[in-house]
Amino acid sequence: MSNPVFYATPQQLAGLGPGSLFTLDGAEGRHATTVKRLEPGEPVDMCDGAGVRLVCTVTSAGKGVLTVRVESVHQEPSPAISFTLVQALAKGDRDELAIETATELGIDTVVPWQAERSIVRWKMDKALKGPEKWRQVVGAAAKQARRSTIPQVSSLAGTAQVCELIAGAGLALILHEDATDSVAEVARSWFAAQQGAHEGEAAQAGKTAGPPAGSIVMIVGPEGGMSTAEVAAFVAAGARTALLGHHVLRSSTAGPAAVVVLSQELGRW
Repeated sequence: MSNPVFYATPQQLAGLGPGSLFTLDGAEGRHATTVKRLEPGEPVDMCDGAGVRLVCTVTSAGKGVLTVRVESVHQEPSPAISFTLVQALAKGDRDELAIETATELGIDTVVPWQAERSIVRWKMDKALKGPEKWRQVVGAAAKQARRSTIPQVSSLAGTAQVCELIAGAGLALILHEDATDSVAEVARSWFAAQQGAHEGEAAQAGKTAGPPAGSIVMIVGPEGGMSTAEVAAFVAAGARTALLGHHVLRSSTAGPAAVVVLSQELGRW
């Protein structure tokens, strides 16, 4: 069974090695001692949210303060192909459910999108507070999944910003019920092309080719779907429509389902 995970900042964990002692306090320390009720001798992982994992043993547990001894330090590599979920704002906390589940499944970056048909609107203060709430959601989900990395959550994006994101991606998928090609088919074709080009470059350089790198953006619309203008703008920016099965999925389901398919097809799992 994997160890429970608690987070500290990269600055707090920097320089620690086997045998070092570290004291965790604040909200995380209270959670470790009051909620999880960790005791001396129990194993626990301290992570910095950016890929560093310290495997530790609890040496003492006081009121809101946990002290651990570092047993080993691991820098977990970032995936060769990164996943970004552009999630349209949705009512009934379905957008938060989507990013929570996607985090548990391995998403790397989340972008809140103010779509034309989003019933929920982030205006003024909400445009600042909304992303912060999403960061709390993905942070809690990452801890539950015992990830060493917490996904990044960007500021609120409009359609123009999503188009810029698409233009810089290796592959951008519009998850759309009217698409003809499946997510798996599109990903497989893209990956084969990437792999062929990568192997060709390695051969010219006299090197052995590793796995190809790249980034994939998944775009999920709100309850009422994306507008024709939004889809057209995304396609013009370089995105492709892709289908997730024969049934219409809710906004809370489409993103996580795509993460599962892509993780399997591209070897992240």
